[in-house]
Amino acid sequence: MVGLFVLAGIAAMAWLSIKLARMEIVGGDHRPIYAHFASVSGLKEGASIEMAGVQIGRVESIRLDQDEFDARVKLLIRNDIPIQEDAIASIRTQGLIGDRFIKLSPGASDLLLNPGERMLETEPAISIEELISQFIHGSVK
Repeated sequence: MVGLFVLAGIAAMAWLSIKLARMEIVGGDHRPIYAHFASVSGLKEGASIEMAGVQIGRVESIRLDQDEFDARVKLLIRNDIPIQEDAIASIRTQGLIGDRFIKLSPGASDLLLNPGERMLETEPAISIEELISQFIHGSVK
């Protein structure tokens, strides 16, 4: 009887940790889309992906593309959200010093990205240090 309660407790903890981590073990209602950035400074796996301020997905993984020497980001986007081939993915910060997230701006194309395809338009993270340096040296536009 004690063993049954222990197994039930372990199963409940596993289910809860999967739900809290928003992990998808089998299938799911999201599809992978890839985006390459010159810099992903501060962006973390699990970060939110938003369109018009609404969360539509999350960052699954961030890897260095050893062929192009840029950051390859795997995005998991809800299946019910169409992403045009000319949509723009930009790395933004919530507030002044908040967490980084990816903002998707819709494109005008009638062609949609299929699962596993790569976004062509990206904007890298803006570094506060770079902005301050540009301001000090008078090169802010």
